[in-house]
Amino acid sequence: MAKRLTEKQKEEIIKSFKEGNNVNFLSKEFNCNKLTIIRNLKKSLGENDYKKFFYKNSSLEVNSKKVEHEFKNDVRLESQTHIVNDDSENDNKDNFIETDFNHANSFLEIAPLDCEIDNLPQKDLSSIPICEIDLPKTVYLIVDKNIELETKSLKDYPKWDFLSKNELERKTIEIHNDLKIAKSSCNKDQKVIKVPNSNVLKIVAPILLSRGISRIVSSDNLIAL
Repeated sequence: MAKRLTEKQKEEIIKSFKEGNNVNFLSKEFNCNKLTIIRNLKKSLGENDYKKFFYKNSSLEVNSKKVEHEFKNDVRLESQTHIVNDDSENDNKDNFIETDFNHANSFLEIAPLDCEIDNLPQKDLSSIPICEIDLPKTVYLIVDKNIELETKSLKDYPKWDFLSKNELERKTIEIHNDLKIAKSSCNKDQKVIKVPNSNVLKIVAPILLSRGISRIVSSDNLIAL
């Protein structure tokens, strides 16, 4: 079971990564799998900065081919996609079995990938109905100077950009579990309000839907109204 990191641990991971420690080291240091480390680094640093620090931290490797191979493996793990590894032509005989598919009894044996799998529920498969989720007791919302909720399209959140085009057009509001994080997302024309009883969101869900708002974005989930 993958380990859920605290906010403090996430900050320490980012700091350690920037200081030159690679993903393998961080995985052992914080006792969690590489997929969890990579997801948090990409979420905090962005794809470009993640790559920049990845290659910088790997600069002491014996040769660049080994570094490139390790990076490809991390990308494969992060996307959880089965990709054939063509790093060495000498290994092709081990990776493939020639098969004549014209014979009914022929089959192709594929060796299992030797990697850790994140067993957390896959939030990218679907949104979670608000009636089925336990919200934090207290949440924070961003509003404008007229106390109107800040609404965005789902396409404004890069972490959900794999969803369908129609889904990305949905109007959303965002909730925050931490006051500091909420304030850091505000501009000078906005402010943060505290919702001491998050169940009010379930109560006002029909009203939000009537205004065209059908999703709530949180740090961990996409919630359907």
